[in-house]
Amino acid sequence: MYPVIGTVLLFPLVGFVVNGLLGSRLKSEKIVGWIGSGAVGLSFLAAVVTLLQMLSVPADLRAQTVNLFTWITAATGTEGSLNVSAALLVDQLSIVMVLVVTGVGFLIHVYSIGYMHVDRGFWRFFSYMNLFIFAMLVLVLADNFLLLFLGWEGVGLCSYLLIGFWYDRKFEKSTTSDAAKKAFIVNRIGDFGFLLGMFLVFTTFGTLKFVSVSRQAMAFAPADPRIFWITLLLFVGATGKSAQIPLHVWLPDAMAGPTPVSALIHAATMVTAGVYMVARTSVLYALSPATMTIVAIVGGATALLAATIGLVQNDIKKVLAYSTISQLGYMFVAVGVGAYAAGMFHLMTHAFFKAVLFLGAGAVIHGMHDEQDIQKMGGLKKYLPTTYWTFLVAALAISGIPPLSGFFSKDEILTKALFNGSTLLWLVGFLTAGLTAFYIFRLFCLIFEGKPRYSAEIHPHEAPPAMRIPLIILAFLSIGGGWVGIPAALGGGNWFGRWLEPVFQPAASVSLLVPDESRVIEHLLMGLTFLLAVGAIFGAYVLYIKREELVKSLRHRFAGPYKVLLNKYYVDEAYDAAVVTPIVKGSQKLLWKWFDVGIVDGAVNGVARLFWLFSNVTRRVQTGVAQSYAVVFMLGILFAIWWLVF
Repeated sequence: MYPVIGTVLLFPLVGFVVNGLLGSRLKSEKIVGWIGSGAVGLSFLAAVVTLLQMLSVPADLRAQTVNLFTWITAATGTEGSLNVSAALLVDQLSIVMVLVVTGVGFLIHVYSIGYMHVDRGFWRFFSYMNLFIFAMLVLVLADNFLLLFLGWEGVGLCSYLLIGFWYDRKFEKSTTSDAAKKAFIVNRIGDFGFLLGMFLVFTTFGTLKFVSVSRQAMAFAPADPRIFWITLLLFVGATGKSAQIPLHVWLPDAMAGPTPVSALIHAATMVTAGVYMVARTSVLYALSPATMTIVAIVGGATALLAATIGLVQNDIKKVLAYSTISQLGYMFVAVGVGAYAAGMFHLMTHAFFKAVLFLGAGAVIHGMHDEQDIQKMGGLKKYLPTTYWTFLVAALAISGIPPLSGFFSKDEILTKALFNGSTLLWLVGFLTAGLTAFYIFRLFCLIFEGKPRYSAEIHPHEAPPAMRIPLIILAFLSIGGGWVGIPAALGGGNWFGRWLEPVFQPAASVSLLVPDESRVIEHLLMGLTFLLAVGAIFGAYVLYIKREELVKSLRHRFAGPYKVLLNKYYVDEAYDAAVVTPIVKGSQKLLWKWFDVGIVDGAVNGVARLFWLFSNVTRRVQTGVAQSYAVVFMLGILFAIWWLVF
């Protein structure tokens, strides 16, 4: 039914192979860049064709499985067999993700042509980026847990390669390679939980196909302990991939990679995989209210914690990294209260405005000759006009100012958090919304407004067209991307929610939640959030432009809390003290000195010593004296005769 869907995967894979094998020989950045970008662009066109085909059929026929080939067939004893196909599940949910991944991915690839200009690893960068797009598409199109996990691990590998892309550069107190290893290891912790959850899925349902699992799960009683453990273990994987507490520590360090990597992998696509996975298995989560409560609490706590840290960070990309963690927390709040469509809606709008913010940060870094400290910027508005206006649009969108995209998606989450969740959960989201507007406009003011604080040797300049054009397109998406989800309370039809309704209808049918929505309360919540955002923006403007002395006064008065936030609640230090240092010292003293040196090397050296002693005795027989050999020879003859006679 969807004949071109396979090419969505094929084009990025071909781009990876061509640039990976021939990129170093092509000698032309344009050829390499357009091969990499063109592959993703063609994939996006194939996705658009698939969407048009999907729109031409009735809603109940849109979800289709496209089998590519049989992947694994294995006997599992008396319980049956494991049959896994490389098959694609094409429905309303997966096509949204495919369009976001390929659409935003294409623009970021084009941006990268300008950003990575003259980099010695230019061809390698585009090869890795294409491989990432392929792995991400496998993840969102998979029709079973195992194929999803293949893509899940694929994006983890690409993340490692791209974070450590500039492996010979320093990053803070270590290197980019250390940041890449940190991301890889922390994600493996979450992935271990995902694997256990997947094993439990197979032992419970006898299959790994999403459709079959969901169909069988609907026969289970709500709050079944097996469903609880499956969903909880899967969520452990989501906390790693989507950087939720306590596995959020890898994402800020991932900013060691090139800025286009931060925009694509660590803002718009890979880190949303956990949210997508929960949405894809919505029936299982709807049957486990306890897990959904955990998801909502973790999401809310992550959103608030990351937002407070973002208030005081001075690295332009670190501020955006903690903003990403916070916004991901919002998405988990949504899916945790059963508002799966709202979570996916914010996932989409966030991809637009956060891509602008990261790419805008890249344009600033490019124009400031690799300077990333916002305390050493200021007054860049007149030098980077395109970056200024696009950054302003994205900042307003993430702050929730109407009619930009972030307003509709964020307010829908807050409304659902109150109606389907609790007042406390809404309050956490409400406070986080205010903090978000404040730290984003703190960032904006310190970069573009006020007096220059950089040295005279730096001459800021606007980015080249290859970097500006994607910024402009994404800025327009940040404005109008949310109009597809205008709620009924504002006169819209929430087209986005109705589009995803067939996917989440089974979860709604088994959910224990009974929402009690009120238009009056919904309007009141929107008004409160809007006023809070405006107040926070005005507060940031006053503090960082009009009354800068107040910032120093507040920093001095609240030196203790400021230091805690600046050091990110000392979570990294706690992990170092509780986990990293004991493992390193234990490995040195126990595994190396005692086991490796004492037992392994001792055994090897002991055997060598034994043979040395034996050979030291036997070598004395070889004296080189003929008479000695004759005596030994005669003694041997006499011994043989004695043995035969007696």
